[in-house]
Amino acid sequence: MNNTNPFNSADFAQFLLKTHIARQGKEKFMVIWVRKFFQFRENFPEHSWQQQMAFFLENIHTDTEDWQLRQAESSIRVYFNNYLLREQTSTSHANMPNSGKTLSNKEVCENFIVNMRLKNYARSTEKNYLQWLHRYSSFCKKQNRPPFEVENVSQNVRDFLAHLAVEQNVAASTQNQAFNALLTFFRLTLNHELGDLKQGVRARTSVKLPVVLSVNETARLFKHVSGNLGLALKIIYGGGLRVNECCRLRLKDLDFDQHLIYVRDGKGGKDRTTVLPLHLVEMLQEQIRSVIDIHDRDLETGHGAVFLPKALARKYPRAQYEKGWQYLFPASKLSIDPQSQIVRRHHILPVLLQRHMKQAVNDAGIDKPATVHTLRHSFATHLLLNGTDLRQIQELLGHARVETTMIYTHVIKDLRNPVTSPLDFMNQ
Repeated sequence: MNNTNPFNSADFAQFLLKTHIARQGKEKFMVIWVRKFFQFRENFPEHSWQQQMAFFLENIHTDTEDWQLRQAESSIRVYFNNYLLREQTSTSHANMPNSGKTLSNKEVCENFIVNMRLKNYARSTEKNYLQWLHRYSSFCKKQNRPPFEVENVSQNVRDFLAHLAVEQNVAASTQNQAFNALLTFFRLTLNHELGDLKQGVRARTSVKLPVVLSVNETARLFKHVSGNLGLALKIIYGGGLRVNECCRLRLKDLDFDQHLIYVRDGKGGKDRTTVLPLHLVEMLQEQIRSVIDIHDRDLETGHGAVFLPKALARKYPRAQYEKGWQYLFPASKLSIDPQSQIVRRHHILPVLLQRHMKQAVNDAGIDKPATVHTLRHSFATHLLLNGTDLRQIQELLGHARVETTMIYTHVIKDLRNPVTSPLDFMNQ
């Protein structure tokens, strides 16, 4: 393995600032870590840079704080996965660092994942964007086009989006998701802007009103739910939560004194508060007692740790065992965390709520195509019917723009003052 690449600190520093990976004045620390790494890696010339990085981090571990270790690792990964990859993919024969082989789809995806995690993208977004990258790559291969050559990438993406609109007949929102995925990939991984794609074929845009249950239908629905899944559906409706937000609730997120639910790291990474229904207080307190009993049994068997966001587990090692951090709706069984390989109790999966909702809709005799998200739509609509201010509903839902919330005004105008049909006039 040849490790003779020269390290150009000035060029790397300019790259960090230009791509906004580091702020002015902070880039020098990343440069320092990479320079130290290059001095250290000379001791292991036959190993890959990933192996050398592991040796380097182990070597500095005893004299370095945890946050500095994370900074060092991020700096090295940015150098190889962002900076070098940009240089290599600027030509049609892009090569991986020191490898002498053509850049593979697997390596491209791995680099994309690293870049998205550096930017704290949600794992669901990461999964969707990777799927679109695979579909784009497959499309280019069928057309016998190199998918990652920056010289032709704008035309390739334009043709792929047209293919989705014309041949796949996808919705405008689906095509926009594909475009955002590819825009993010080329911007983060290859440091390349796609440019103006307005001249491409776009899927037809249509405005669809959300499916909403009436107050009577909602009451009928809740007569056919039960257990902790039924309680979860009620809290989604009562607080206007998204399904993932409900599944990830912790015991500490309920404020019974102020009657508030704290939604942490919601869509867009934002926190907010919403209303905690008084009707559910007793049931929620019983659920909390049940969760604590489960947690105590897990502790007795040597488990009881729960996943903590960001680096909290490293900063506060005992926090993962505290009752307040436990999920409000825990899974029925312990499982192995696929990333850390730690045996933990995860939260319930959204698919379980969707199944319970579907069964309840059928049992209640409701013919509308209602899903769990319909409860969130119904929450907003019913608040509007009761005269709640639109801006307040926007805050409860966590919408970034009031225009998104205004869709519900189109729903209630017909519910509040229904127009009499001329056929009814005729038969009076």
